[in-house]
Amino acid sequence: MKLPRHVAIILDGNGRWAKAKGLPRSFGHQEGLKTLVELIKYTNSIGLEELSVFGFSTENWNRPKSEVNYIMGLVEKGYKNYQEKIKAIDLKIKVVGELEMLKPSLQKIAQEIEEATKDNKGMTLNVCFSYGGKQELVRAFKKLEGQEITIETIQNNLDIKTDVDLLIRTGGNQRISNFLIWQLAYAELYFTEVYFPDFKKEDFDQAIEYYNKQERRFGGLK
Repeated sequence: MKLPRHVAIILDGNGRWAKAKGLPRSFGHQEGLKTLVELIKYTNSIGLEELSVFGFSTENWNRPKSEVNYIMGLVEKGYKNYQEKIKAIDLKIKVVGELEMLKPSLQKIAQEIEEATKDNKGMTLNVCFSYGGKQELVRAFKKLEGQEITIETIQNNLDIKTDVDLLIRTGGNQRISNFLIWQLAYAELYFTEVYFPDFKKEDFDQAIEYYNKQERRFGGLK
């Protein structure tokens, strides 16, 4: 089975997964983090070159403060709990988004993990956090001062420079929610009803099977 080069995933449904089980939304985020760690390990083990995950959007800052604070604390705690496991996987990790909106301790974690993994040879993992696709384009355009505006110069100034081959969204919603709007231009889109905490490697494999059945023409004819 042929793997896409770059897969992006919108990690949706944590809160609804918890609600369906009569649990607080915070428990869904906690289980979602565990699922994410297992997914990263699996995708790296099968030879995927690049994985981009949408963990927290710029619009998510509008959620109740208590939920936002919990997510931020969970990320900080999760890094401390999983940092040795993550380093052992040999990933090259990049954290992208409006990182200045994060508290200093989280900004420091982002810097530390990028520095610690920059020379690794395994899968590239883009963690999109406090991220918005429109905002990424604005950042790229601001870097273009004095340059000719072309597809190539814009793409070279993006946070994530490679095109996405396959987008997976869990949780049943069928939209891209301001995620990698430039990079998704010719991506295959795969939507599943499975809430992210229940998303297993078998579900990922089903998405890859779907991808392999598509005829990718990139606007041309075959």
